[in-house]
Amino acid sequence: MIIRDATAGELAFIREQRVHSYEEHAQKIPEEHWQALKQAISSDADTKEDVERIVAVIDGRIVGSVVLFPAKIDAYGGLVDELDYPEIRMLAVTPQAQGKGVAAALVSECIQRAKVQGFQSVGLHTADFMKSAMGLYERLGFERLPQFDFEPANDGIIVKAYRLIFE
Repeated sequence: MIIRDATAGELAFIREQRVHSYEEHAQKIPEEHWQALKQAISSDADTKEDVERIVAVIDGRIVGSVVLFPAKIDAYGGLVDELDYPEIRMLAVTPQAQGKGVAAALVSECIQRAKVQGFQSVGLHTADFMKSAMGLYERLGFERLPQFDFEPANDGIIVKAYRLIFE
């Protein structure tokens, strides 16, 4: 597996792949929430200044991606205060590559990059319907920060904040 920066020419493909990867959740949540999530993961938020787009490649094919937002940026369109640490967003792994360590490798790359940039922690947001993602984050040592939770679609689904403090 190769972890590298995405090229500008790969951006449209990565966004489509994100939506396809997240479609497994569409049946678990209300339609309005799915539409809000779909819009968020396919938006141009990943083109903001200093945002890092990272891909995982196996056998020459992109099988996963993640976006690392810098600290002190509005990563969620005003739903969360600007945070003092980078934020991991839009983690996606193709269904065929799930269970092969791709998500862990992408999150580990984000952690490494945050450390190199001199940060003491990195954060992310997820929801209960993303059970495998929550399990991964908890195994990696991320801890809940409920004060940064938000409810994007006013439908009872809480997007939960997590942070990993580096040792």
